[in-house]
Order: sequence, then C-alpha cells, then structure tokens
Amino acid sequence: MSSPDVKRRAPLLPVVLTLAIAVSLGGCFRPLYGTTSAGTSVRSDLAAIEVAPMAAGVGQERMAHYLRNDVVFALSGGAPPGDKRYRLELTASERVQTAIVDSSTGNAQSATLIGTANYILRPYAGGDPIFTGKAVASASYDRSPQRFASLRAARSAEILVSRQLAEQIKTQLAARLTNRQVAGH
Repeated sequence: MSSPDVKRRAPLLPVVLTLAIAVSLGGCFRPLYGTTSAGTSVRSDLAAIEVAPMAAGVGQERMAHYLRNDVVFALSGGAPPGDKRYRLELTASERVQTAIVDSSTGNAQSATLIGTANYILRPYAGGDPIFTGKAVASASYDRSPQRFASLRAARSAEILVSRQLAEQIKTQLAARLTNRQVAGH
C-alpha cells in the first residue's frame, strides 16, 4: 500500500533537482561571443584576423577561392578591415566519392564532395603558432547525363562545403580565443 502523499511529492522531485543543478551551474558558462575577462569581445578578436592568400593545387583553385572568401566574411561579418593582430594561414583539399553507379551506363548517379581545411593562427607580426586546427565538411549532389547540370551541382556542393568549413573555422577560433583570453595568455 502506498500513501497518497508520496505519489503527490514524487513528480516534484525531478523538477526540484533539475532547478537545483541549473542554479548551481549558472555561473559556469560564458557566452561564446560575449565580453571576455580581458575586457575584449570575441567578435573584435575575430575581426582582427587577417586571412592569408591561399595556395591551391591543380583543380582545387575554385574551392580555395570560395573558402578564403567565406572565412574572411565569417570572421569580419563584412565590416571594413581594421587593425590586425592575428594572421590565419589556410590549406584546403577536396575529394569526391561516388556511392551509386548505374549498372547499365557505368556512370555514377550521385557523389559526395568532402572538403578538409587545415589552419594555423599566428601573431600578425609573425612567430610561433598560437594554435592550429582542422575542419571537415561534406555535401552530396546528383550527377546527371547532362554535363552542365552535373557541373553546376558540383559547383553548388563546393560552395556549400566552403561555407560549412568557414563556419566551423570561425566557431573553433572563437572558442579557442575565448579560452585563451580567460586563461590570461
């Protein structure tokens, strides 16, 4: 036999525990794009990064062009250039995987473009790297017997992958710059 008082209190227990945990952890989190303990904002630190021109391998020039432009825009938000404190060096590569092949023609019906970007953040004046990182993104697209349609789909996949890589790089840099400032380096 159970008491009716126990049944009424039981649903409140998880709510009370959840609130207690939330209140106790409330001061542990710092907004990613807020003001740091050093008094600067992460947005201004991201805008202070100059993206170096990229060297690209044969056939990868378009991807490098898209990626550099997307990273510049992601870091600055389109604002005019200001004082630079950091320099970002990027290298990128892409590869295409095909999964579905038409048995009658032997042609791939779809493909997945996989892009990889490695980066090094250095002080603007030069010197040892502050940190390095890597981002990976992919996008699938349909291949068509119509050549122009396949080329356009591949180009759209390159644009999508470069935007995904740029956002990953921006987020990784923001997190690392925030931690670096909090640590007082």
